[in-house]
Amino acid sequence: MASNAKRDPNGTWRIQYRYTDWTGTKKKSQKRGFKTKKEAEEWLAHFKYQQSSDPSMPLRDFWKVYMDDMSKRLKETTIENKEHIWRCKIEPYFGDLPINEITASRIRRWQSEMIEKGFKPTYLKSINSQLSAVMNYAVRFYDLRSNPCMKAGSMGKGRADERPYWTLEEFNRFADAISNKHEAWMGFQILFWTGMRVGELLALKVEDIDLEEGTIRVDESYTRLRSKDIISSPKTHNSIRTITIHQELVEALQEYLKCLYHPRPGSRLFPEKTKRFFEHEMERGIELSGVKKITVHCLRHSHASMLVEMGFSPIEIAKRLGHGKVTTTIETYCHPSMDGQKKIADRLGKMNRGEGYAV
Repeated sequence: MASNAKRDPNGTWRIQYRYTDWTGTKKKSQKRGFKTKKEAEEWLAHFKYQQSSDPSMPLRDFWKVYMDDMSKRLKETTIENKEHIWRCKIEPYFGDLPINEITASRIRRWQSEMIEKGFKPTYLKSINSQLSAVMNYAVRFYDLRSNPCMKAGSMGKGRADERPYWTLEEFNRFADAISNKHEAWMGFQILFWTGMRVGELLALKVEDIDLEEGTIRVDESYTRLRSKDIISSPKTHNSIRTITIHQELVEALQEYLKCLYHPRPGSRLFPEKTKRFFEHEMERGIELSGVKKITVHCLRHSHASMLVEMGFSPIEIAKRLGHGKVTTTIETYCHPSMDGQKKIADRLGKMNRGEGYAV
């Protein structure tokens, strides 16, 4: 790749260069606006690395190659999360290192520092997985011999400890405490009685509610990113679903829809509301009602746990929650209650006493 740095009349530098792109096509280009000749030449050196994607290139340059590809394949929110982990947890430790000099021993030392910082086990797992993902990319497409993360081993764990959830009695106490704010009350009613994710709730449109059929259609998710509203497809293909609701919830929605100011097709059911609104209202309701602290997402656990208590099968619950795998439902949401454990113990006792195992 040939180059030529020149000074422009305004005092800045530009650099002209020739290169061969990934398709094998030879091209000529230039980049302007550098403060110094050295800055221009350093930029070109980094550009060369990105074009060659040689395993000896610094991870910082390879990360740009990796993200250029990933940005065309992943959701904007996922890309934002990757970039945050990179900037704060990976780049400071590995950014200047050539890819092929990132060893298992270096990764182990980095893992120890991350663990000492006190991050949650699930977050530690996410951080480690991100480093492993970019190294796997180098193995698959750019001839890195092996992924050192595999030799170093993982850290953290993929699933959180069992999350707290509310019983129906606890939810009703909470709902009574926030009933003075109709939007909040209605939103929490939907979350508790359907088990949908908060992003799915915030993306609901007026036409997604079918009062005659008693259903809610879920086919989008909402998030707020860098002061911008983003509506995207739900978490997985199985998340696109129609949830049947009971008559009392239908009637509550009917009253709520009457209160909306001239709703039009495409209008969100909770206009101008974000996840933070419901987080704030949950904090307020917990303080007023005195129920135990949980997160907004724990209402999804509450719904699943209630369905388990009612005797529904994991397959039925998975379909309602929008899970692709029944194992996800069982491992993540179906928490056995102490009452359920007591029933098991009682029945085992009956068998031990020779009283049979009738329910």
